[in-house]
Amino acid sequence: MPEISIRGRRMPESPIRKLAPFADIANKKGLKVYHLNIGQPDIKSPEIAIQAIKNIDMDIIEYGPSAGYESYRKKLAQFYTNQNVRVDYTDIMITTGGSEALLFALGSIMDPGDEIIIPEPFYANYHAFSEESSATVIPVNSSFESGFTLPSIEAFEKLITPKTKAILICNPSNPTGNLYSESEIQQLGELVKKHDLFLIADEVYREFIYDEKDIHYSVMNLIGLEQNVIMIDSVSKRYSMCGARIGCMVTKNKQVIAAAMKFAQARLCPPTIEQIACEAAIDTPQSYFDEVITEYKERRNTLISELHKIEGVKVTPPKAAFYCIAELPVDNTETFAQWLLESYQLNGETVMVAPAAGFYSTPGMGLNQVRIAYVLNKEDLTKAVHILKDAIATYNAR
Repeated sequence: MPEISIRGRRMPESPIRKLAPFADIANKKGLKVYHLNIGQPDIKSPEIAIQAIKNIDMDIIEYGPSAGYESYRKKLAQFYTNQNVRVDYTDIMITTGGSEALLFALGSIMDPGDEIIIPEPFYANYHAFSEESSATVIPVNSSFESGFTLPSIEAFEKLITPKTKAILICNPSNPTGNLYSESEIQQLGELVKKHDLFLIADEVYREFIYDEKDIHYSVMNLIGLEQNVIMIDSVSKRYSMCGARIGCMVTKNKQVIAAAMKFAQARLCPPTIEQIACEAAIDTPQSYFDEVITEYKERRNTLISELHKIEGVKVTPPKAAFYCIAELPVDNTETFAQWLLESYQLNGETVMVAPAAGFYSTPGMGLNQVRIAYVLNKEDLTKAVHILKDAIATYNAR
């Protein structure tokens, strides 16, 4: 039979979703599975966005502009300006989720064999998107012991070669929950300027910061680097609208915008109905975000407090987003995670976690780590960690 492509064989599986079939089997057995593996918030989407969908009066759901509706882009530009990120609507391209925004960015700047430096652990799909773009990921390790702070600039610079084209960061970070400081972003800016590189920043978790002393500093605010920086954003987490699949690529580099437009035209247009909902969502009152941040901060504190009660578990409190990396006292968390779904239950319940090895590019890293998403309510989080505690003891006693 014909063979699939080398690219198809090399595409990595999602460490977040590849255990889903085992969770389906567990559900069919009648087990309740607490999902700590995926960043799907249980927070309600803004009512203003829901009503916008309900009130749509269309006879035909037509194609929209390839770059997204101008009215939405103008409103989004004002939204960023209100956050002290000054951009024009022409600097914004609406995409089908943040994923497509990153694909467009990489497709516009990377040639086959070009290298992109990414601090690891990183969102697993960065590896997949780079593979789709025929780019080579060069990981720079951030350590568990340091709380996954940004690697030193010297560590980045050692990896720069004539093939290096870009540096990619996620700030705040999925999967670590870390937040890079203004000073760290400024240092990265100086580095990309020195070596004439692109700096891509995935900033989709910008609202989810929990301590008053911490602030989010956007790469779009780096002075003199307007032609080097590309920002990736999405509505998925901000408004708890993951299924809307609306994101955007933002850059003042008109050549990048023009190149990305060719990709955008090839896929015709981003979703029409969802853009209407997202445009309405921009008017979500601040009280919505205040309540959401308060809730997530409490969930974070609950999760960390409960994890600290398990002997042998290590975890650093995350500053932002709604993820953390925890070290478990097991030999291999991928084996453990599958065992949780296939062979374990406590009073008819079990948990699903995301093995962290899939968030590293370096082989052998993260084998005793998991990413935990604290998107469940506090009661369910407490139950899930209690189950995890019993599961670890049972697993190690086999």
